Amino acid sequence: MSTATTRPPAPTALNVTLWIAQLVLALMLVGSGLFKLLTPIAQLAETFPWAGDVSPAVVYTAAAFDILGGLGVVLPSLTRVAPRLTVVAAFGCVALLATAAVFHFSRGEGADTPIAFVLIALAVFIAWGRGSKAPIQARSQAA
Repeated sequence: MSTATTRPPAPTALNVTLWIAQLVLALMLVGSGLFKLLTPIAQLAETFPWAGDVSPAVVYTAAAFDILGGLGVVLPSLTRVAPRLTVVAAFGCVALLATAAVFHFSRGEGADTPIAFVLIALAVFIAWGRGSKAPIQARSQAA
């Protein structure tokens, strides 16, 4: 008597690339958020002059959104609990990063924005990929 086991399909190159993009975006955002949260404002302002020009609440709010966005692009897919939230989080990251780019441009800090555009591209790629090309199945749907 043989028992057939069903294995999940082998990961595709797109799926692997999406996971890498998700991890890179998450590490960048969570790292940035933790840096903003854990560094004293005066010291943070030495690295990021804008941090000394806005209220600490703005800095901490930006840090919280960074951390939430970073976690949001990974955890739903990783746990397979409501994995469609990964797409929502990716679009949220696009909005967050675009707002940051506009903020920096308005302050004459355009040189600080190239990384934002790279991260926006990653977030758009994640939203596209996880939304239509390589979605993660919810745990309750996987069989």
